[in-house]
Amino acid sequence: MEDIYVVGVGMTPFGRLLDLGIKDMTRQAVEAALADAGVAADALRGAYFANASQGHMEGQQMIRGQVALRSMGIGGIPVVNVENACASGSSAFSLAVNFLRAGEGDVALAVGAEKMYSRDRDLMFSVFDSAWDVHEADAIRERLLRLGEGIEPPPGTTSPKPYSVFMDVYAAFARFHMKRFGTTQRQLAAVAAKNHVHSVHNPLSQYREPYTVEEVLAAPPITYPLTLPMCSPISDGAAAAVLCTAAGLRRLGLDARRAIRVLASVIGTGTDRDPARVEDHCTAVAARRAYERAGVGPEDVSVAEVHDATAMGEIIQVENLGFCAFGDGGPLSERGETRIGGRIPVNPSGGLESKGHPVGATGLAQIHELVTQLRGEAGARQVEGARIALAENGGGLQGIEEAVACVTILGR
Repeated sequence: MEDIYVVGVGMTPFGRLLDLGIKDMTRQAVEAALADAGVAADALRGAYFANASQGHMEGQQMIRGQVALRSMGIGGIPVVNVENACASGSSAFSLAVNFLRAGEGDVALAVGAEKMYSRDRDLMFSVFDSAWDVHEADAIRERLLRLGEGIEPPPGTTSPKPYSVFMDVYAAFARFHMKRFGTTQRQLAAVAAKNHVHSVHNPLSQYREPYTVEEVLAAPPITYPLTLPMCSPISDGAAAAVLCTAAGLRRLGLDARRAIRVLASVIGTGTDRDPARVEDHCTAVAARRAYERAGVGPEDVSVAEVHDATAMGEIIQVENLGFCAFGDGGPLSERGETRIGGRIPVNPSGGLESKGHPVGATGLAQIHELVTQLRGEAGARQVEGARIALAENGGGLQGIEEAVACVTILGR
């Protein structure tokens, strides 16, 4: 198959962007990606637009991508709308890769945009209520929460303020891991503190304040063992990538030295597995497929961006990706091996916990960070000598794990 390259990336700052709408954020991210690539919009032959919440938040249930892109003058090309919960952005990226591999064009756009923050808190938090089977929501919630049985939350460790039901689920995942492997709350705090320290050097991050492990542990609780800095915030933002074939590189006369090769882009979904079979987690299965396709292994990865909707998410995913044995994700983090300068730096951007999590844009923001790292353009957060980079992005819930898992491997 012909090689596919990322030639341009762009994103907005993430946060509470009260003065910007979906169209504004899309324009900013796409124009930044086109400028980074050094191409005009009329070079695009197809576009994939990722968004999960605009129907719920604004009532734009259909043709979201056509509306957002036409407003900035992009039309007359195939535009496909992609909704895959929190994995929408990386799914759009994978579809753009396959569009190019199929020979349907030589330049394509993947863009994700989300406007999630609202002063109507009920509206804002209820956006997550359809990220699982709505016909069995109560039964699913109870089944997932049972995973945490055996670890009793101490008094006063649940927030009286509203928060996403997914935080209860991640807390149950955490208590399951604590019970099975001996993971500690302090190890979760080490993950969060590391990511908040990384975000200090990311000018696009929603939060840029460093935390110590002790400060994370002392922060307001969400639901045990999670405290506020361990959890991703509600965010607005957009991110985009311009991809092309080798023929597109030549046709447009682009600088091949800044082009980053896509070694693998895999989308997987889960199965009805026993919770004890952790090695069959949908992300672990997708990762094995991605490594085989890329011709590399976890030991070859220089830097990774993973889906840390909570600190527990990062611990689970570094295990699924083979960076350590199952059960060793907590100690790996506590030893400092996932810091910049450590054995396998994870989330140098600050991750979802600090950088922010505008759902449809999240996967493409990971691509933005990894392309920046592989080019050696990350400044104070640069991972020295980065040559192979991996992004893991999950979305929704089905059974006892994410409904969808996307793993992307990039290389210089």
